[in-house]
Amino acid sequence: MASGKGTMEAQERITRREPVQLEDLPADVVVLYARELVPEGMWSSAREHLHDLGDGTTHWVSENEHRFDSRVMRLLAPLMRGAFRKQTLAHMEDFRAFAEHGTAVRETDAGGHGA
Repeated sequence: MASGKGTMEAQERITRREPVQLEDLPADVVVLYARELVPEGMWSSAREHLHDLGDGTTHWVSENEHRFDSRVMRLLAPLMRGAFRKQTLAHMEDFRAFAEHGTAVRETDAGGHGA
């Protein structure tokens, strides 16, 4: 992942997906993805809820939790809350561009958010 001038490497895994089968879903079904991201020094969890609004639009709710190994980062984390929100929104916008227009962030945004 790249963010500004920094980069990090992490393992991500989907821990839950409901429903398991995503083909031919009725419009009233809420799709849930839960995932964990584990870079060095921290743990991050995200729960993504996707609601089909039935008019060609989707309402996306993203709940994120971050935990840090170092005492310094645990103390700084509350001060960085805005930066975490801004980064999450940037990733959501990147995915939206991909989903709606096929824009691949890695190909078009050399110094960008990463994907």
